[in-house]
Amino acid sequence: MDNNIVQFDICIVGASIAGSYLSYLLANSNLKIIILEEHKEIGLPFQCAGIVSQKLATIIKLPPDLILNRVNIAKIVAPSGKFIKLSGNERPYIIDRVGLDRYFYNKSKTKKNISYSLGEKYKSFEYIEEEGRNIILIDTNRRKIKVKLLIGCDGPSSLVAQHLNIKKNYLYAVQIRIKGNFPQNEAVLYFNPLWKELFGWIVPEGKNIYRIGIASSSSIYKNFRLFLDKLGIDYNKKIDQQGGLIPYGRMNRLAFDNILLLGDSAGQVKATTGGGIIMLLTAAHYASISILKCIKDNNFSRRYIKKYYEKPCISEIGKELKIHYIIRLILEHLDRGDFDRFIQIAKLSKIQNIISFYGDMDFPKSLVIKLLLNPIVIRFLLRFITKNRVFFFRLIKIVLKK
Repeated sequence: MDNNIVQFDICIVGASIAGSYLSYLLANSNLKIIILEEHKEIGLPFQCAGIVSQKLATIIKLPPDLILNRVNIAKIVAPSGKFIKLSGNERPYIIDRVGLDRYFYNKSKTKKNISYSLGEKYKSFEYIEEEGRNIILIDTNRRKIKVKLLIGCDGPSSLVAQHLNIKKNYLYAVQIRIKGNFPQNEAVLYFNPLWKELFGWIVPEGKNIYRIGIASSSSIYKNFRLFLDKLGIDYNKKIDQQGGLIPYGRMNRLAFDNILLLGDSAGQVKATTGGGIIMLLTAAHYASISILKCIKDNNFSRRYIKKYYEKPCISEIGKELKIHYIIRLILEHLDRGDFDRFIQIAKLSKIQNIISFYGDMDFPKSLVIKLLLNPIVIRFLLRFITKNRVFFFRLIKIVLKK
């Protein structure tokens, strides 16, 4: 072996929550693992609104100090200013997002079989043959690394995914943290045609600090200033500012020969909210099972990884992510009148109660089924379909596409 090449069993590119949680799941194995992180500090730059469903505590042992606040009301504001307030069993966490990344980093880095390399940037990979099998040769800004498996956890603009010819659409997001006097138990979502691909938000972090931001496909800073002006927020009084990309669409392919994708690089993001922590944590369990299976059976083919990773992910989270995407496309095509009508009928009927009772931030299928059984919702949708026939046929294709 070339003296300039180092060898590991697995290379994970990206040390945010996806990469560090996966390394944590593999920490008790005998696998020699390296995690590459291009930034010199874990968790930075901070690029998340940090609101996560309470399922988080059922997946991981969540340290209390990472919970900054909890909300029990979601206020949905239409472009006209009309709104509904939803509450139910779901009481989402407002979390210390940087702290969550560092929590699993700190748990993993002490293991002898795991090495973190901060400030080392993945550049590319190539397949090489060794003992009649393909393995991966990785090129970084420091060296070459030879591995059996490459795991792309390198975020929405993933270089690993790009080198696999995975193409994604993105939204641009910007957020500030600022002192304010909004309700502390209420997350507010503002819908507007100017940022129709998502919404504007006010998320109460706690101690009268709020995360205020928007995401859209264009004119992000112009629209953000308009949003702040509408709220009466002085941008110059911000504590700090964050920004980044959000993958937009459906979950993409996950499995390739000797390679798998996880997290934002895999498109495991809810199109309705831009969040994906629950989805990627769920997917990481299947990824760890698949990795251990590949190593044990010495089989790193796409077909094998697909069987033990991609297919279970499609079954548990892929179908739900597809529903999120369909909901998002419908929301994009609602005009001001549609929003007002829906809010009006939600207030005057049992729909508001149905949403509050069956609403699920991550797995919306049960709620969608309940709503589709409601005659008022059916009438609303029929009117919407009549106005948007071309879009409706496009939607049918998406629904039927596997």
